[in-house]
Amino acid sequence: MYGHVLVAVALDHFHDQENHRAFDVARALRADGGRITALHVLEEMPSYAAPYLPADFTKKHVAEERDAFEALLKNEDGVTPVLINGHAGLSIVSYAHEHEIDCIIIASHRPGLSDFFLGSTASRVVSHANCSVHVLR
Repeated sequence: MYGHVLVAVALDHFHDQENHRAFDVARALRADGGRITALHVLEEMPSYAAPYLPADFTKKHVAEERDAFEALLKNEDGVTPVLINGHAGLSIVSYAHEHEIDCIIIASHRPGLSDFFLGSTASRVVSHANCSVHVLR
């Protein structure tokens, strides 16, 4: 059992069945008195794209993501939501290390050709995390 479990949430790939399953797994793996943190990483806007977007685009995008994240977690009692900016794989690993996470739960898709060249977020987390990682398929 783990004292602090992190559920990595990618809003664009995290569907209803996966939501319940990930949080069910987190509750099953959490020790009595343990904590669950749901982490969503907002990918940063590429610098080459920023000049072509409206001035308030980033602010609106962050607000929309925050609203979607809060809606996703509204029925998940005892889960602390955290929204950060950065590269998904690196940010999840860094957050886990800095906040003494004992286990990361992350969903993975079936790998495609592009994953062999770029690597998926889940594979980066598995490769670099200093704690246990539970991958959901």
